[in-house]
Amino acid sequence: MLKGGLKRVDPVILAIALFNIAARLLVYDNLEYHRDELLYLALGQHPDFGYATVPPLIGWVSWMLQHVFANSLFAIRLFATTIGGIMVFLVASMARELGGSRYASILAATGLTVSGFFMRTFFLFHPVHLEIFLWTVCLLMVIKFINTGRNSFLIYFGIAAGFALLNKYLAGLLFMGLLLIIPFTGYRKIFSNRHFWYGMIAGGLIFLPNIIWQALHGFPVFSHISELYDTQLVHMNAGVFFTEQLFMPFVGSIFTVAGLIFLLKSSEVRRFRFLGFLALFVILALFFLKGKSYYTLGVMPMLIAAGGVAYEKWLRNRIIRIAFPMAVVLLAIPGVPAGLPVWDKDGLVSYFDVLHRRYGMDLGLRFEDGTIHSLPQDYADMIGWEEFATLTDSAYRMIEDKGAAMIYAENYGQAGAITIIGKKYGLPEAVSFHESFRYWFPREFPVEITSFIYINHNLGGDVEELFGNIRLIGRISDPHAREYGAAVWLCEDPVTSFNDFWRERTAGMR
Repeated sequence: MLKGGLKRVDPVILAIALFNIAARLLVYDNLEYHRDELLYLALGQHPDFGYATVPPLIGWVSWMLQHVFANSLFAIRLFATTIGGIMVFLVASMARELGGSRYASILAATGLTVSGFFMRTFFLFHPVHLEIFLWTVCLLMVIKFINTGRNSFLIYFGIAAGFALLNKYLAGLLFMGLLLIIPFTGYRKIFSNRHFWYGMIAGGLIFLPNIIWQALHGFPVFSHISELYDTQLVHMNAGVFFTEQLFMPFVGSIFTVAGLIFLLKSSEVRRFRFLGFLALFVILALFFLKGKSYYTLGVMPMLIAAGGVAYEKWLRNRIIRIAFPMAVVLLAIPGVPAGLPVWDKDGLVSYFDVLHRRYGMDLGLRFEDGTIHSLPQDYADMIGWEEFATLTDSAYRMIEDKGAAMIYAENYGQAGAITIIGKKYGLPEAVSFHESFRYWFPREFPVEITSFIYINHNLGGDVEELFGNIRLIGRISDPHAREYGAAVWLCEDPVTSFNDFWRERTAGMR
């Protein structure tokens, strides 16, 4: 049985999957934790059925990883890269299901590998790589049902859909698109298939705990969406959005564009044409909703798989068939550092400086607020956290009565750095009002707080008035870090009761 199973694994696809895993693990610590990785690791220390900005799945995975590997950068990168390796098999399988042969599946696996979004998202530990994975599983189940008529795939689809919603609410857009498009196809009879409804019930039961959690907490998802529109999505525009649909896959756009055209135009995949319209629906809906460019990534693997089939149909010459994937790989090599941190910080800064000055390329350097920097935002968010932990440790060591001390951080990245990286220094968990940290900050303290470590870019007036002795311990010194200039202060000798101040400050919060 095992022998037969192994024989069915294409050795080329297996080699591509293992290459993707190995390449990422070789460079896993060239930079530090990502800001968001620190948040998701912190969520794992407080497992729940929901959080301020994400559903609970990433927190559950984080809890599992920390119980097996503790707070290990290698462990979270291994998880993400392993999911990436599985994605290679899923996309290759999808290419086969869309009518391609072995060549199409190899092309699809190659197209996924050279895609910039695949390099980046399956390197970091965050909900995005799980989102892409779960969307791909959902779409593969739909395709398999069409090809086989087996009702079990409808059940599997429902289960995958439930977990997709438990990972990111954006999955609802995919399912809305399917519900709107399928009635206009020959597959409308699926709604009278009881197994479809069994799958929907299974998915609903999986998602139900988070719906209950949202209701009990006043549906914070709507506040999060409103905040996104006010602070980040306002910077989106048509030029940036549609350009980045090509820029995110980078060389992989050779496949995504071809796949979309093939699904919409080719008579050979007429029965899957609705998938092309589904991809268009997701992309256009997110454009009109002013969504972030990367919100469309869930449909990219499907388009890459379709692109692999398209090139198999279009390329008939044997020499061209051999040369095409080799050319794709060669084209991708110069852009690899934009997707994967193959060098340390200084090497990456030099690389992007050359791109910016010599070639005028700044798309990768544009932050969410529209400003241009020396590194892409993801890389800038992977610098400075160790320095935060060491500065905070220096301040903590100065405190005589550590039982009467507290560490406060203004944002979730800072709080995550102290909570996760600070463990190796013996630092207590940081307190913050930002993101999901606001759900577990203390209301009361068992003793009167006399020492207060404050982490922020600026020292607030209320803190300055409350303490008689304030020392600046240090600031984040790396100009390439997104947190450049943020400071750690040690505040002692409160002139009035800190605990009274805290009760007033937190009254009515949560």
